[in-house]
Amino acid sequence: METTTSFDPEVLALPFYEDSHRRLAAQAGAWCDGNRMLWEEIRALDPDAAGRRLVGVLGAAGWLSELDPRGAPVDDFRAVCLRREALAYNEDLADFAFSVQALAATPLLRFGSEAQRRRYLPGMADGTLIGAFAVSEKEAGSDLASVGLEAVCGEDGSYVLNGRKAWIANGTIADVFVVIARTGHGPGPLGLSAFLVPAGTPGLRAERIDAIAPRSFAHLSFQDCRLPAGAVLGRPGKGFVVAVDLLERFRTTVGAAALGFARRAFDTALAHVLAREAYGGTLFDLQLVKASLADMEVQLNAAALLVARAAWETDRGSRRFARHSNIAKVHATEAAQGVVDAAVQLLGAAGIVEGSVTERLYRQIRSLRIYEGTSEVLRMAIAGSLDMRRAARAAAPLRLPTSVARTNSSARSTK
Repeated sequence: METTTSFDPEVLALPFYEDSHRRLAAQAGAWCDGNRMLWEEIRALDPDAAGRRLVGVLGAAGWLSELDPRGAPVDDFRAVCLRREALAYNEDLADFAFSVQALAATPLLRFGSEAQRRRYLPGMADGTLIGAFAVSEKEAGSDLASVGLEAVCGEDGSYVLNGRKAWIANGTIADVFVVIARTGHGPGPLGLSAFLVPAGTPGLRAERIDAIAPRSFAHLSFQDCRLPAGAVLGRPGKGFVVAVDLLERFRTTVGAAALGFARRAFDTALAHVLAREAYGGTLFDLQLVKASLADMEVQLNAAALLVARAAWETDRGSRRFARHSNIAKVHATEAAQGVVDAAVQLLGAAGIVEGSVTERLYRQIRSLRIYEGTSEVLRMAIAGSLDMRRAARAAAPLRLPTSVARTNSSARSTK
């Protein structure tokens, strides 16, 4: 049976990964292979029904088990990346369901109280409770310090939320939202706090919006939305830390999803040009086609290595993991956009037929260059990570090691 896994065994064999990751990749690939009928069924559903179905299926199959605090949660972003790559290769909505659930649960795992973790995480792990992360606003996207949703604390310690959130994944189906709001504990980023807001809270309303790749997506409005003091996630005034910590970790996984999309596009294009007869041979025999495929392969290899390195840096606790996460996301998502576009070009008219693999990928890949940090904003962050010491070292004249200098001096004296 034809395989539908995206993993490059040569990349998996590198020291970035451990044997547990290689086993996980094999298991994820086999599970995706065995659920091809599920992908077809999902595409026939509306986005809300598809999202609910997939979270339940993934929970029952154990894909979300590490979100359960009663077990042994593992802070393993290489594993998250491998799961996202496998799901993205097979079905965009499956990757979406998995990633948003993990995105919403991670702040609870890292900052939640024991009571908060017990209340929400078991259901999120088994797929019976759906989560969402709400930080973006129409006037505050990548600039987290500009968040304007207001949370006013009363004398009894409760909070009242008023304002709006925008572009919230799972916004129409979530049972609980992790919400970043302004509590005024300080200026800009210092004045933000994180809250857990159940979907049934009076004053909370979700307005569905449509995107080029259909999925559960909504604007949220909060009108006199009252929350108890126990709804604060972490400590008051630490919402910026919660949000940044989460986004810096998950950007690498966005790169992994982009890699899955791009690998599927490449495999689809390669199969087409090998079979398509043209000019007395096949399309693959044409030099320009070979050059396009070679360029795609180079981009895929670079993306895979950058994602692996960034996930490894995160898991080993590197102080500069965020820099590598930014680099991996920028390159992998930008490269994936180019690979998918090239695949559409190689398929010609067949590549733009509605419902075809490449047409779906063409719509699905675009948002990855925007969410969890646009490519432009992350490029500024990457440039900002180039500290003055490195700049000074780059500008300094080349100084050879003493042993090399002596060797060169001796060589000149004997001439």
